[in-house]
Amino acid sequence: MVFSLTTAGVALTAAAVTLLVLSYSSRPRAASFPLYGYLGLAMIAVGEWLMFQQVEPIFTYFTPWAWTGYILAADAAVFALRGRSLLRSDPRELAAMALWSIPLWMIFEGYNLHLRNWIYYGVGMQLSLPAELFGRAWAYATIVPALLVSADLLAALGWFERASARGWGWLLRFQKPMMGVGVAFLIVPLLLPHRWAVYLFGLVWLGFIFLFEPLNYRRGHPSVLRDLEENRGQRFYCLLAGGLLCGLLWEFWNYWAGGRWEYIFPVAQDWKLFEMPLPGYLGFPFFALECYALYYFVSRESRRLLKSRLPTK
Repeated sequence: MVFSLTTAGVALTAAAVTLLVLSYSSRPRAASFPLYGYLGLAMIAVGEWLMFQQVEPIFTYFTPWAWTGYILAADAAVFALRGRSLLRSDPRELAAMALWSIPLWMIFEGYNLHLRNWIYYGVGMQLSLPAELFGRAWAYATIVPALLVSADLLAALGWFERASARGWGWLLRFQKPMMGVGVAFLIVPLLLPHRWAVYLFGLVWLGFIFLFEPLNYRRGHPSVLRDLEENRGQRFYCLLAGGLLCGLLWEFWNYWAGGRWEYIFPVAQDWKLFEMPLPGYLGFPFFALECYALYYFVSRESRRLLKSRLPTK
């Protein structure tokens, strides 16, 4: 079973990458594919070879190495298709995503101290504490950029470009109840004993969406709710699909890496696609939505606070 699911995972990953390449090949170009995109592709290819040869430090640091290459390549594809991208048009935004990604992921690490859904371990190098912290920070810094650049890539490829948001508008009428549900979802797993809370990480994936999407909408920040209000469904669906794509790539690259994680929550442990039990993949689309909501809330509110404290002429 393990072998067959791993083989299926490799085939599924190859199919997803092939679909992206075919979608890219069929779209008109607005610019040439940038040099840094080729660097990203080379990082992934060379990193894969070095990882399978167990060459350090790539073997241990392979996951953040591969994701750095992916972000460069995906952003380059967006630039080639649109003539603009985060790295070329707004590099400070991409840098902010990477910086905020570290403390935002630490929130989930905090939840995991109680829920204990995953553990980390490494082989190969005997890492010093500074080296381990560097590797963790690098890995965490790629999470939000990977998700949001993936959504940009799918939108640039024309996915869901005519998607309607009809059927979701009712959410706008229940913003306060949504926020209340979000708070409850985020608190309940922490109040329950571990033997029950271990099953409730799904509430965490949803809780931040329910809490921060209405806040972003009300504060005038980028918001999926505003897109839905204006009957624009592309970003919503691209975030969901981008989250699933990233989830598949995370698990694919993690599976053979020297520094890796393993899921230990007591659900479908005999039905793993790479290290993730199959039901766990349902969480990745919602994870993309909550990272979008969290990032734009903390980044925009911090900028607003900083601007209010700067002296005026």
